[in-house]
Amino acid sequence: MARTGQADEAGRLHARVDVAGSGQASVVTGVPVLDHLLGLLAEYASFDLALEIAPGEAEAEIAAAGRALGRALQDALSSEGCRGHGSAVVPADEALAHVVVEVSGRPLVVSNVDLSDARVAGLASDIVAMFLRELAEGAGLTLHVRLIEGAEPEHVLEAIFKALGVALAQSARPRRRREE
Repeated sequence: MARTGQADEAGRLHARVDVAGSGQASVVTGVPVLDHLLGLLAEYASFDLALEIAPGEAEAEIAAAGRALGRALQDALSSEGCRGHGSAVVPADEALAHVVVEVSGRPLVVSNVDLSDARVAGLASDIVAMFLRELAEGAGLTLHVRLIEGAEPEHVLEAIFKALGVALAQSARPRRRREE
């Protein structure tokens, strides 16, 4: 069963994930809020994550981070013996998010979260939607994201990335075999 994965674009980005890690993250995307969120994802997934992206437009860096992480996770999540699915409900202060992951080979994001007007970190776009779309494409995931409660955009993002980390960790676990 594959436990690590990498994604590289010469001079542009490098991503490495160890799904059997301890939650350590070294993330440099040029978007501090995304660095923080990916650190939470790694911590809650107990994945070791190294991600570096060359400086550029913030939206391009967010998309590249999602795509690179997806590619790095693809082998580990789709290897023989992995569960291939996971689900988690996790809070961050007043926010509560439910994330479901399936390694389907059919990239899709279904979400009731719209942060396009929130201007998180001064960005004019919905960073969670952009990141999740690219992550799903890179890893071949079906993602369902439900915001159950939450008003503060930063807390909403934290709840989503924490729940995504737990759901990805469940997806990477070995399947249990039934005793016969």
